[in-house]
Amino acid sequence: MNVWKRIYSLYGTVIFFSVFLLLLPFFFLTIEIPGFKRYGRKLNRLWSTLFFGFLLIRVKIENLDNLLSHKGPFVIVSNHFSYLDIPALGLIPTEMVFVGKASLGNVPLFGYMFRNLHIAVNRNSLKSRGESMLRAKEMLDEGASVVIFPEGGINSPAPPLLGKFKDGAFKIAEDKQIPVIPITLSFNHLILPDDGRFLLRHMTAKVVIHPPVHWNTKNTKSVSEVKEQCRQVIQRQLLSDNPAATALSTSSTN
Repeated sequence: MNVWKRIYSLYGTVIFFSVFLLLLPFFFLTIEIPGFKRYGRKLNRLWSTLFFGFLLIRVKIENLDNLLSHKGPFVIVSNHFSYLDIPALGLIPTEMVFVGKASLGNVPLFGYMFRNLHIAVNRNSLKSRGESMLRAKEMLDEGASVVIFPEGGINSPAPPLLGKFKDGAFKIAEDKQIPVIPITLSFNHLILPDDGRFLLRHMTAKVVIHPPVHWNTKNTKSVSEVKEQCRQVIQRQLLSDNPAATALSTSSTN
């Protein structure tokens, strides 16, 4: 069985980079022509669509109206358990800027695209974190939603249990007084676990878009309250979609 998973995984890797190289000239044009970067971010959606299509993996996006029926932009927060998370979120039909680890910006060719269309941050550098927050606010001012993984990377020791959420995403949303949209990625940790083996499993992926969390202008919510509300929404969905994890969740809280 692992032999077939390895073949499938190698195929997936080839598809991922082949589609990127096919789109690279168009990425280059959207980056180098002033005012065209938003079209480059739309190319990310095409890249994700072709990637999952060639893998024959269906991605179910639930409650899309929770995003499209509200006036944006938004700060989008999601669980982060797998390298499939960014491609899966990339299927959502709206302009999004991802905040990702700085090492992504160092990958040949791919790094050129990521640095110019998205935000690379060194989470160990206070200066880099501050600059990334300023860039995120600039992107929001330009009308693009910003996607931040509030766990600060793939940090959970036991998916689908969430790691601790950091404040950054919620401070940005509070400063700009814009809603936060929690999104749950239910099965990516099963399709491509972060266990060092890089073995793909063929199954349906699921993206659940939850209602926006607004800042209450009369009785102002604190960053910690909004952060905890979003965390609970995502965790409940994860446990609902992964019932075998409920016992683990119970034991971890005892």
